[in-house]
Parts: sequence; C-alpha cells; structure tokens
Amino acid sequence: SPLPTPHLLDSAPEFIRDVLGEIMVWHGDDLPVSALPSDGTFPTGTAKWEKRNVAEEIPVWEPDICVQCGKCVMVCPHAAIRAKAYQPDELINAPSSFKFVDAKDKSFSNQKFTIQVAPEDCTGCAICVNICPAKNKSQPSQKAINMAQQLPLREQERQNWDFFLSLPNPDRKLLKVNQIRQQQLQEPLFEFSGACAGCGETPYLKLLTQLFGDRSVIANATGCSSIYGGNLPTTPWTTNAEGRGPAWSNSLFEDNAEFGFGYRLSLDKQAEFAAELLQQLGSREWGVGSGDISDELVKSILTAEQKSEADIWEQRERVELLKQELDKILTPDPNLKSQIQNLKSLADYLVRKSVWIVGGDGWAYDIDFHGIDHLLASGRNVNILVMDTEVYSNTGGQSSKATPKAAVAKFAASGKPAPKKDLGLMAMTYGNVYVASVALGAKDEHTLKAFLEAEAFDGPSLIIAYSHCIAHGINMTTGMKHQQSLVESGRWLLYRHNPEWQNQGKNPLQLDMRSPTQSVEQSMYQENRFKMLTKSKPEVAQHLLEQAQAEVNARWQMYQYLANR
Repeated sequence: SPLPTPHLLDSAPEFIRDVLGEIMVWHGDDLPVSALPSDGTFPTGTAKWEKRNVAEEIPVWEPDICVQCGKCVMVCPHAAIRAKAYQPDELINAPSSFKFVDAKDKSFSNQKFTIQVAPEDCTGCAICVNICPAKNKSQPSQKAINMAQQLPLREQERQNWDFFLSLPNPDRKLLKVNQIRQQQLQEPLFEFSGACAGCGETPYLKLLTQLFGDRSVIANATGCSSIYGGNLPTTPWTTNAEGRGPAWSNSLFEDNAEFGFGYRLSLDKQAEFAAELLQQLGSREWGVGSGDISDELVKSILTAEQKSEADIWEQRERVELLKQELDKILTPDPNLKSQIQNLKSLADYLVRKSVWIVGGDGWAYDIDFHGIDHLLASGRNVNILVMDTEVYSNTGGQSSKATPKAAVAKFAASGKPAPKKDLGLMAMTYGNVYVASVALGAKDEHTLKAFLEAEAFDGPSLIIAYSHCIAHGINMTTGMKHQQSLVESGRWLLYRHNPEWQNQGKNPLQLDMRSPTQSVEQSMYQENRFKMLTKSKPEVAQHLLEQAQAEVNARWQMYQYLANR
C-alpha cells in the first residue's frame, strides 16, 4: 500500500503524527482548521515520514564488488542510497543483516564502509545500477549494485536503514570535498522528494545541500522543483543534527531572480550592521572596561576568510564565543543594552551565507529572463542554478526558449523551428560572471568542480545543469547515460567560464570535453520528442535534423575558438 501504516508514525512528533499523518492517508478534509498552523509555517524534513513503498525492486549492495567510488550515491534522485565510513566499534549493535566492508580510501584507514538503501523511500528507478562501474569478474552481468524484489527485503532493510542513520556522519572539516568518493559522504539535506522516479533535476539539488546546505538560503521559482520541494503535507528540505539546513521559499515564476536578489541584499545589510555593532562594542568607546569584547576576537571575526568547511566552522565558534561575551556585559546604559541586544540578534549573520536562486529553463530562459539579466548585471554574490530540461515540464511539456531545434512539444507540434537560446554565452558577455554548463551523467567530477567554483566565486555565478526528463520520452533508468550521449554528440557542451582566470593571465573559458564523437541524429533519435516527428512529418524532420547538425557544428567551432584565444 502507498499509504503509511500507523506504526511508522508512532515515533514522529505530535504535529506530524496527528496532522500531517492524517493528510498523508488522505484524511485531510477531516481536520479542523484549528489543527493547522496559524502562521502558515510547517516543519521541514517531513518527507522521511511518508514511506511510500512505491518500488517493486530496490538496489542491493554487494560489498565485495564495490570500489567505493560514490557514483551511485551521487546520482540517486531521492537520496535513498547513501554511504558512510565509521569506526569498527560503531557496529556493536548492528543488525545481523547489516553489510559493511573495510574502507578502501586511505583517509579512512582502519575504518568500515557501508552503502545502505532506504527501502521504503527508494522509487526503484535503477539509475544507481545503470551508473555503477564495478562488475563481478566471474559474472559480468552482476554489478556492485543490483536490483532485487523489495517486499522480501523490506523489514530487514528498514532495520538496517535505521541503524545506518544512527552511525555518526564524518567530520565535514576533514573531507576532501573535491573528490566524489569523499564528498558523497556528506549528509544530504534534500531527501525523499516526490519527484518522478529517475528525475534528472533532483541530484543537483541534493548535491547543493550536501556541499552548502547548512548555510544556504534558497529562492525557488515555481515549477517542478517548487512542487516536489514544497508540496503539502511534506517537504524534502531538512536539517542536520545541529538543526541547520537550507532556508527555502518558493516565489513566482516571473520574479524569483528578484526575490533571491532580495535575500542577498538583506543578508549583506544585516551582516554590515552586525559588523558595525561589533566594531563599536570592541572599542573602548562605551567605557565598559573589561566587560567589552576583545579587539582580537573582533578582528578575527571581521577578517575571517570563510572559504572552506573548516573556515565556516571556526567562524561559528567565534560567533558563539561572541554571544557568550555579550552575555557577560553588565551595564545600566539603555543605549548600550540596545546595542548588545541588536548584536546578539544579528551575530549569526557574521557567518557567511550561501544564496542560491534555482528553477527550470522556463523560468530562466523565458518568464524571468529579465530578472536573471538584472541579477547578473548587479555584480552581487549570488548563485543561480538552472535545471534545464529544455521544456516546460511542470505544466505538461510546452516548448520553451531552451527547447532545441526539431523537438516536438506543445506549441511546437511540427518540431521547434528555432535554435535553442544560448543562455550561458549571453551571461559570459558581462565578463564578470562565473558560468558553467554541466551534465552530471556525462562528467560527474566536472559537475562537482563547477558547484565548488561557483559558490567560491565572489560575484554572480550561473550553473546550467542538463536535466533529463520523462517528457523527453526516454527510459529514465538510463537517463545519466543519455546525458553522456548528448555531450558526445555536441548537443550539450561542458565548460566553465571563470573571470578570475583572466586576472591570472589565462583564458577565462575552458572547454571540459572532447570534440563530438557521434552524430546529432544518433543522440536525438534516442528521444521520442524528436523521433515522433520522423513518423508524422518525415520530410520536415529530415530538414530540421540537417539544420540542427549544422548548428551544433558551428556552435562547437565557435566555443573552440573562444576557448583557444
């Protein structure tokens, strides 16, 4: 049954059990208005209570075959498969069926390693199996991850999953986050969304939260991502053990860029005000003697780089120390009391926040392109993530300016005659914008590198992430391999444009792929959105195909020229 059984909610908080639980089992109409939050706010991290049990088959891990690369964890659209490295003594109370093996990474020497699946949250898309590079030499058809019937494994793997969650997460400060095998040990703060099985968008959001989720502020445009991100009764956005997680809100299709820009302006202003107060209280201006804040603490807070995980952790420690010092200041001066209270309320803004503005191609290429352009021109430190499905997915598959030539979509029944808008090239013309075009299935290391560089760039950054979609008419199980086909045909380019490289005397544009090795036809006709035109209007399809190949060739040559200048 897709409905949660009552015992699954027994350990849930009261509101989740008595209110959200009723909505989960379709009894929401029976709830009185008084049961709902008066301010409209709902708790986060509630998707984990749904336990949809929609998968007939789930992945099963084979420890002896696994190379511990982390790729299966990275591509999982629902964060239902995870990895941990931990000390052997953590296994004392492990269930008898819990699997583990020696960690291969030298950074975790003498530790154990586990890949675990959440059996009731997995959607059975099998992307993890499709992407797995490790095979059994004696049985090549068997990989380190294989699908098996869910029902006989459900109870056993439910216990294993609960135990897995009880294992400590690795110290984020010590992880090499530029290496997938270590980075994917980071806890995701976006989990178990209601997106389509095999969704191409959600792995990017999961990666964002693994890297920056404990300090991110996210503005989400209306679209698929706002539906699976904030659809009552539950939300996949969650928090870590310290209670930190993404601050998320959905805004309208036409103004999400401006909405997110407001985040940045507000955060900057509050951090500026906090810094001013700190400087005032750190000086002897108030004459509070030994009760004020030491100049050393003031200086260390205001000059902290805050670039790495360790930097962020150290700044949080300093801010916590600052709050303790503020509590020690005793003064009858009402003005000073007011300053102290203001600084205590604003102190957390002295820890750098990561602003992300996310949405689909319909939002970024079309409806709010003016807002995106204004944001890029502002020069402010914001990160824009465009999950490009090349179609208005959420509203039924209408053509957008991101839809490629020859694709059939609503309002393009005879194949889209115009080429796709080159959003990345337009953004690069500003000269001071970090731009990356990525495809997780084609080159996962490149995707990870782009996210790290974009967030570290002090200015506007734009990541355009190819996201395969059920609207393309493909087998979603092989979605990541299909992304690779797009890149190999030149239909999708992998590149990074970093203005900081120009300051170092280098070309700011770097192509991160080889020359196309297959034809556009080979790649396009793997998708029903192109293939169907060959049935309904074969002559039009052939004409558009020839044009599409010529345009891909010309675009590749242009980017090669720009990258080789």
